[in-house]
Amino acid sequence: MKEAFFRTSKELAQGSFKDLPEEFVSSNHLIYSSPATLAFNSPGAQGFGVKRAGLAVPDSVMLLVAPCCCGRNTTALNEAGYAERFFYLMLDDTDLITGRHLNKIPQAVHEVCLAMEKKPSAVMICITCVDALLGTDMERVCRKASEAAGVPVVPRYMYALTREGRLPPMLQVRQSVYSLLEKTPRKSNEANILGFFSALQDDCELYSLLKEAGILQIREIARCKNYNEYQQMARANFNLVLNSECRYAAQDLQKRLGIPFIELPRVYQIDKIRNLYRLLGQALGCTFEDEKYYSQARKAIENFGHSNALFSVGEWINADPFELALALLRYGFRVKEIVGTVGAASLVTIRQIALLSPETRIYSNLSPSMLYYREEGEKPDFVLGKDARYYHKDVPGVDWNSEQQPFGYAGVKGLFESLKAAEKEKV
Repeated sequence: MKEAFFRTSKELAQGSFKDLPEEFVSSNHLIYSSPATLAFNSPGAQGFGVKRAGLAVPDSVMLLVAPCCCGRNTTALNEAGYAERFFYLMLDDTDLITGRHLNKIPQAVHEVCLAMEKKPSAVMICITCVDALLGTDMERVCRKASEAAGVPVVPRYMYALTREGRLPPMLQVRQSVYSLLEKTPRKSNEANILGFFSALQDDCELYSLLKEAGILQIREIARCKNYNEYQQMARANFNLVLNSECRYAAQDLQKRLGIPFIELPRVYQIDKIRNLYRLLGQALGCTFEDEKYYSQARKAIENFGHSNALFSVGEWINADPFELALALLRYGFRVKEIVGTVGAASLVTIRQIALLSPETRIYSNLSPSMLYYREEGEKPDFVLGKDARYYHKDVPGVDWNSEQQPFGYAGVKGLFESLKAAEKEKV
């Protein structure tokens, strides 16, 4: 009987990243489009792929330059309200063989701008693996298109081929959405939050804590209502990076505009959240009074009950699945399995998990063997993540992957309150 491949946390903790079984290395086998991988394999799927993320700049539009097969699924984004912001330059065989489409792009951009009632703030050129293989110099093409249309034109690289490389598509697109910011005098009482294409949850304590520290203007790209507000992000005294995938963008802003950055990762261990706020306070020269928020998160965990509950944790979730699993273990819960993609950084967390729960199973979401996943042993009491819920359809749980981003104590509080509500719905 075929079975889904897994290794226990203890087994993985004994080796290094180089010792990972090939089932955990996606470049060594076919990729299984599980419920998690569908989120980024299909540009028209849920979440923020390169296309939708590229339109994070207010009042911008996108010209997709691609074969019909790559453009067809983009129309799914029309349902998300993007119908008026997408334009298409479809390529035929002759275009691909001769590269003649490169001469069409400046004219197409010009026509796009003429077709709109209001001139766009910028035109994003989204190109696919075809031009990666052709070695197209899109920077030059965009400069020529910008001269023709009189608006900034920026390339967006939807290169699935580079997903395993040093600079995968979602790192590049994060850098490019801030590339239009122009240098301006900085304000000591302003800061940006970088990391996500959607905003933090409204009740996140980070807003209040920063204001108590004298940061009176906090900007996020998702909350910018127009291009002028977007440009005001260049006035920030510093950038607060909440997602490591935005580090490259923050480094570019530091180099171009002189805006330094501080990393504050999203975690679900409340003691670690407290320590991160302490370190942030030291960097800003203040002390955050976060006891109220800490107590609220602790109370939400205690009110959840189920002290010995068994969890299954997936990766299609607003969390690092391994860090979240470690948080659950440290709160006294049990973790049966983690469905995720193992990287070098996650091995550090896996070693900590192994000390508390050496038999926790770790499955590769990208392994084709997940086709044969069957529930074995004790049934989990709760499931976290849309992908893990796919494998445990009759178990209470939450997707926890809405576009409003959870963070800090408010994120922990919201998670356990959602779990408690999900349990009531299941009864």
